[in-house]
Amino acid sequence: MISLALFNNKGGVGKTTLTYHLAHMLQRLGRRVLAVDLDPQANLTSMFLDEEYLAALWAEPEFPAWGDSGESDLIKRIRAAMAKVEMNDAGTVAASVQPIMEGLGDVTFHAPIDIADGLWLVPGDLGLSAFEDRLSAAWPSCFIGDPAAIRTTTAFHRIIRDAAQRVDADLVLIDVGPNLGAINRAALLAADTVLMPLAADLFSLRGLRNLGPALRTWRSTWQNTVLPRVPPEISAPSGAMRPIGYVIMQPTMRLDRPVKAYRRWLERIPHVFADSVLTSAPQQAGESYEVATMRNYQSLMPLSHDARKPMFDLRAADGALGSTQAYVAKCRAEFQQLAESLLSRLDMPGEHE
Repeated sequence: MISLALFNNKGGVGKTTLTYHLAHMLQRLGRRVLAVDLDPQANLTSMFLDEEYLAALWAEPEFPAWGDSGESDLIKRIRAAMAKVEMNDAGTVAASVQPIMEGLGDVTFHAPIDIADGLWLVPGDLGLSAFEDRLSAAWPSCFIGDPAAIRTTTAFHRIIRDAAQRVDADLVLIDVGPNLGAINRAALLAADTVLMPLAADLFSLRGLRNLGPALRTWRSTWQNTVLPRVPPEISAPSGAMRPIGYVIMQPTMRLDRPVKAYRRWLERIPHVFADSVLTSAPQQAGESYEVATMRNYQSLMPLSHDARKPMFDLRAADGALGSTQAYVAKCRAEFQQLAESLLSRLDMPGEHE
C-alpha cells in the first residue's frame, strides 16, 4: 500500500477536485483506492456524500416532526441515512480522534465508507479543526519520546493504516488543507509520497518556496529525533513524504492576465520545485517533475456537483448535451492519462477497464 498526499499551502488551485477525480479514475484503472479527508473543511467528503448522509454521519441533532402530518421526506431520508451509517460502523476522522481530544484514551477505528466497488472514503468533519491545538501541544513532547504525545501525532497514520488494511487498499489518497499547521504536519507525516497541484502564478511559486523547507524540516525532525524514541507498541509512519512531482491546474484566462504572464510563471515552476522542494540531485536532462497539465473544466463542474459523479462520467441525462459530450470525453482521456502517469511514478502499473 502506498499513501499519497495532495498538498499545496496555497488554496484555490483545485486540489480537492483533483483528489476526487483521481480517486475515481484510479479505481477504474483497477486500483483499490482509499480516499482520506484530512482537511477540516471536509470538501472532499461533501463531494462523495449527499447531504442526508452527511447529516447522519456528522450526528446532527434529531429533527422534530414536520407539522401535524408526521416527518418530512427530508427527515425520513436523514433517518434512513442514520441507519445506514450505524449499520456500516462509519465514523469521521474527528470521531476517531475524539477520545484523544477529551483526554479519555486513544483513537477509535471505524470502517471506511463504500463509495463504489474498489473505492472507499474515510470521511472528514469540520470538527477536526479542534484537534489542531492538541497536535501543536504534543509535537515538542514527541522529541523526548512521550508516549501520549506520540500517540496523538501518529493518530492519522494509525487511522489510515487500519482503514487501508480493512479494505486491502493499493493506494491511499490524502486530501489536506492549504496551510502549514499542526494538522497538516501530522497528515503529511502519514504520507509516503506527496503530489502538488499548482497554478502558474506568483502565489503557487511562493507556496512552493514555503512548502519545501517545511517538508524537509518535518521529515528530518521526525526521522532523526522522534522515530528513534517511538515505543515499539505504537505504529509510527516513516515520515518519507517523498515529492513525486506536480500537476499544473490551468486557470480560466482573464483579460487582465495575458498569456505571456501565464507562460512566464509556468517556465519558473520547474526551477523553483527543484530548488525548494526536492532534496535529491539536480534535475537531469530530459527529466520532468511535471506529472500533467490539466485544463480548466469549469463548465462541467456544476453538472458534476448536481449529478454527484465525476465530470468524466457525465451523461446526457445529467445535462451534458451535444458538444458537451465531446468535452466530457476529453476530460476522461486527460484524467486517465494523469492517473496512468501517476501510477508509473509510484511504480504501480495501471490496468485498463
